[in-house]
Amino acid sequence: MAGPVGELEHGSLEEVAGGVPVTSAAAEGAQKASRAGRNLPAAIGVGVTLGAVVLLSLFLVRHVFIGVVALAVAVSTWELAGALKRGAGIAVPLWPVLLGGQAMVWLAWPFGRAGVFAAFAVTALVCLLWRLRGGVDGYLRDTSAALFALAYVPLFASFAAMLVLPDDGIYRVVCFLILVVSSDTGGYIAGVLFGRHPMAPVISPKKSWEGFAGSMVAGIVAGALTVALLLDGQWWQGVLFGMALVPTATLGDLVESVIKRDLGVKDMGTLLPGHGGLMDRMDSLLPSAVVSWLLLGLFVPA
Repeated sequence: MAGPVGELEHGSLEEVAGGVPVTSAAAEGAQKASRAGRNLPAAIGVGVTLGAVVLLSLFLVRHVFIGVVALAVAVSTWELAGALKRGAGIAVPLWPVLLGGQAMVWLAWPFGRAGVFAAFAVTALVCLLWRLRGGVDGYLRDTSAALFALAYVPLFASFAAMLVLPDDGIYRVVCFLILVVSSDTGGYIAGVLFGRHPMAPVISPKKSWEGFAGSMVAGIVAGALTVALLLDGQWWQGVLFGMALVPTATLGDLVESVIKRDLGVKDMGTLLPGHGGLMDRMDSLLPSAVVSWLLLGLFVPA
C-alpha cells in the first residue's frame, strides 16, 4: 500500500529501454512506466484488493485484523530475510525470527505493549542462542540482522495491531490507513505532474520535493477530516497528525530504498504484480503505525 510518494523518473526513452531505440507503441508504454514508476493498472488492482481485505477484516470481526497483520508480518519477514541472504549473504536465524514475530503480534491483543516488548526480548535471546550453532564466522553480522529484522517488521507492525484494541480501534486503524494512502496518492499525482527537484537523487531519484508537498497537502486534509469525523477529535489535532505521518511514511519509503540499494536488489520479493513483494508495500506503513499509535493515543485517549 505504500508507493511512489512523488515518484518521477528522469531519463530518455532510450535510457528506459536500456539504450535500444523503441517503437512508438513501446515508447508510449515506456513513457507510462517511466512516469508511473511501475505497472500502474496492476499496482492499482493489487492495492484495491489489499485494501478490501484489510477493511473486511476490520468491519466483520475487528480482531481478525490482527490475523491479517500477523500474516503480513510473516510474509514480509520471509522476504526481508531472503533479500538479506541474496544481496549480502546474511543468514538471519529465520525460524526464531518468524515465530517470535508472530508472538509479538498476537501478544499485543491480550497484553498490549508489555506483551510485545516481552516477546521481542525473549526472541532476541533465542536468536543469539540459535545462531551459536553456525560457529564464529559471521555471528555478529547475522545476529545483528536478526535484531534489525525483528524491530523493523514485527515490532513496528505490532503497533498497528495495538491500534485496533480500544473500543474505537476500527476507526483508529482507518485513520492510519487513510493518512498513508492519501500521502501516497497526493505525492504520486503531484510528483508526476509537477516533479522537477529530486528529494534524494542518490537514494530514490524518482522522488521529488513537489511530490512531497503534494503528500503534505493530502495528508493534512485527510488528517483533519478523519480525526474530526471518525474519532471526534479536534481538526487541529488531525492537522498535526497529518504533518507527522507524511514525513514518517516518506522516511519509511526512503529507508527501504536504501536497504535495497545496499543489498543490490530491485524488490524484496515478487509476490504482488506491479508492486514487487509484500515488504515493498509495507515500507511506509511500518513506521507510520508507530507514530499513529503514539499520536492518536495522545490526542484521543481510549
